[in-house]
Amino acid sequence: MNQYQMGVVETHFADIVWENEPLSSTELVSKSFEVLGWKKSTTYTVLRRLCEKGILKNTDAVVTSVISKDQYFEAQSRKYVDDLFGGSLPAFVAAFSSRQKLTSKEIDELRKMIDGQEEANGEDIS
Repeated sequence: MNQYQMGVVETHFADIVWENEPLSSTELVSKSFEVLGWKKSTTYTVLRRLCEKGILKNTDAVVTSVISKDQYFEAQSRKYVDDLFGGSLPAFVAAFSSRQKLTSKEIDELRKMIDGQEEANGEDIS
């Protein structure tokens, strides 16, 4: 999953593609100038880099994503939990909520996610 790492600026660039794909490389240059203030050469340099990382592809001057925005952020989230918390999601949640209490809404959302996982795993949640 290391290949899927992007910096903040690269992520903003990928957002342009994710929000507008498929788009021609000419459209991408125009949108990159509009949103990021980039010149054509900068756009093509970053596009090439993200194609090499396997995040985007440029086929016949049509730019699309190889992985979705959700897939990218899921991979990054998993890597973060793996690297910093030894893969322990409970340790991550404990660290996250140690300084700032979770709201009732957040707790309810977490319960729903856990219940959904239990159901998906075929476990009895009663």
